[in-house]
Amino acid sequence: MKKHIIDEKTGIPYTLVGDYYLPWGDFPDDEPGQRPIGIWGQRHLTYIKQHKRVRYSELLTSGNLNNYLADINDEAEEIFSRLVKKMTEKQGITEQLKAENQMEWVGRMNNIRNCAIETVYNQLINI
Repeated sequence: MKKHIIDEKTGIPYTLVGDYYLPWGDFPDDEPGQRPIGIWGQRHLTYIKQHKRVRYSELLTSGNLNNYLADINDEAEEIFSRLVKKMTEKQGITEQLKAENQMEWVGRMNNIRNCAIETVYNQLINI
């Protein structure tokens, strides 16, 4: 079976995933340099579309938008992971707490994640 096909009637590209063909926007093998932008990149894209229209237009017309957003996403993921790790160490949240009192552990971890998300937004996404 072919990995990629295009429906002749609609022109929609499909890619083989397991036993099924699923619609696909672009063939990943046909577009070198395309990197996934992830959730942080998508959030930054929404922000620059709404608040930084000139910057968005420059990136779009120069063809650098995807790489820019992928870089933002990678940096945001790194910052987020580092913040969560540091905050859990600083607040003494351990696997022992998780085993002894799951509800407290979940509440504290959710608080840490929310603080880290807010920090990433303020430092990187909404700039």
